[in-house]
Amino acid sequence: MLKSIKKSISIVLACVTTLTMMLAVAAPANVSAASDVTVNLSSEKQVIRGFGGMNHPGWIDDLTAAQRETAFGNGTNQLGFSILRIHVDENKNNWSKELATAQKAIEKGAIVFASPWNPPSDMIETFTRNGVANQKRLRYDKYAAYAQYLNDFVTYMKNNGVNLYAISVQNEPDYASTWTWWTPQEMLNFMKNNAGSINCRVIAPESFQYLKNMSDPILNDAQALANMDILGAHFYGTSVSNMPYPLFQQKGAGKDLWMTEVYVPNSDNNSADRWPEALDVAYNIHNAMVEGNFQAYVWWYIRRQYGPMKEDGTISKRGDMMAQFSKFVRPGYVRVDATKNPNTNIYISAYKGDNKVVIVAINKGTSAVNQNFVLQNGTTSKVSTWVSDSGRKVAAGSSLNVSGSSFTAQLPAQSVTTFVGELGSTPPVERSAFTKLEAESYNNQSGIQTETCTEGGENIGYIENGDYVVYNNIDFGSGAAGFQARAASNASGGNIEIRLDSLTGPLVGTCLVSGTGDWQTFADVTCSVSGVSGKHDLYLKFTGGSGYLFNLNWFKFTSGSVTPTLIGDLNGDTSVDATDYTLMKMFLLGSINDFPVQNDLAAGDLNLDGAIDSLDLVVFKKYLLGNISKLPLI
Repeated sequence: MLKSIKKSISIVLACVTTLTMMLAVAAPANVSAASDVTVNLSSEKQVIRGFGGMNHPGWIDDLTAAQRETAFGNGTNQLGFSILRIHVDENKNNWSKELATAQKAIEKGAIVFASPWNPPSDMIETFTRNGVANQKRLRYDKYAAYAQYLNDFVTYMKNNGVNLYAISVQNEPDYASTWTWWTPQEMLNFMKNNAGSINCRVIAPESFQYLKNMSDPILNDAQALANMDILGAHFYGTSVSNMPYPLFQQKGAGKDLWMTEVYVPNSDNNSADRWPEALDVAYNIHNAMVEGNFQAYVWWYIRRQYGPMKEDGTISKRGDMMAQFSKFVRPGYVRVDATKNPNTNIYISAYKGDNKVVIVAINKGTSAVNQNFVLQNGTTSKVSTWVSDSGRKVAAGSSLNVSGSSFTAQLPAQSVTTFVGELGSTPPVERSAFTKLEAESYNNQSGIQTETCTEGGENIGYIENGDYVVYNNIDFGSGAAGFQARAASNASGGNIEIRLDSLTGPLVGTCLVSGTGDWQTFADVTCSVSGVSGKHDLYLKFTGGSGYLFNLNWFKFTSGSVTPTLIGDLNGDTSVDATDYTLMKMFLLGSINDFPVQNDLAAGDLNLDGAIDSLDLVVFKKYLLGNISKLPLI
């Protein structure tokens, strides 16, 4: 929005960008990339909801019929937008202004969400904020009435053919110089006590600069989090280092993460076609997707002299940058792992959906680069290309032939190239069961998510009872006898059922995972397996109680037998007796620091509460006396 602080932030960023370009030393006319781009089609990240922009006929003229087609159509010289953001006016008499464009967006298959700037005037009070008088906030006794007002807007739009996908609580509650302020505590109170009554997906908090102090309280409160469906954020001056959000990755399972407003790098008059300045738009999108794991990217005004569509209705160079993503990365596609920065000034993201792989490659450098791309766990025979640079606007290029699972393409200087390939159905690469297999290298999954692992790389997490992962074409050779894995749990843990060829296929082993005290405190778990040899699709099915069970970093099989972790067997002699009881007493008294067995916690946590303490000693004594018949005691 055209406010002084945002504009000044953008101007500073633009100046830094310009200085960097001035200081850059020209490279040779054509260079080869320092490393390959590896695209792992089985390593899935976030689901993409789409790309789009804002229409605000209360402030500027509405889009014309032709401009709506340009924005939400996906043909030649169209943007392919799949998201529309609209305004919730504080005056119900103005709601009809939103209908025409919203109805066309829905007709073209886009989703529509809405954001309010102010509640109705009778719900507002003025106050002095940081010494500034006459600032606005929602009256505390009007929270329920405000929730109903948002419901009224949802109902009005639905009755006029627009089923809103979501509605926000407040546009930029932490940057409200001309609209309504909310403190983090006020936002938390509303989300906790009132947002649950809104008959639509709820977006919060839409901080102007993705400031985490506005959203941390929501994530840390179970009820407020339950009432939030989408964490929305704006990107005004947001640094790349501030785009990751570990707390959301930890606690936001089942929630969406959307970037709901930005213009970048500035809002200068008639700046939409400046080149190569417009490349910053593509770079901003790349970082939102790859560094921030965002699922939606929404520009400020769709039509503006600094926007994706110019005032005359034609697509700008900034619009070309968005279109390199929005036309090809469609709603429901999934981002997959790819080498994000294989060479200086080269930035890569990759996606799959509709049996296609889509790779978006940005070259911010002043020289063309020959880049090699390698596909893992999938093949394609031919790749189509679209390029935007100083002279081209999402122009179709020559198709590229694929040799094996790789192809090489030239990325022109200061350009964005989108590659689209139809995926084949060839089997995945054969893998040995006896090498370390990263848990996130699955071919299929149900219910789990990936996250950053403290042991390096990623682990799979958010595992619940009944979830599973599949690893295709695993070679067990002449036979495996043992299974070893690295797992962590801040709960009571659960079981890994090891099955062959289907979710209900032969069960060849079951591995117990006990609590380790934290989701990132990993320990070895082991068990024996039998009846497995040759090549199989490997299914790891996770079972246990309610809630999240454990995280899994990696696993492998062994040809020699592995002694399974036997609850209570602290010295590893495969029996549970008085010797083990004595070891536990010595451990609790501090005479020893660990047990002879490899997995201390799995063996000694007799009541599965995630710790070895005096309660386990009591359980052990009862077991030895015959008062209880089995371990663990649950």
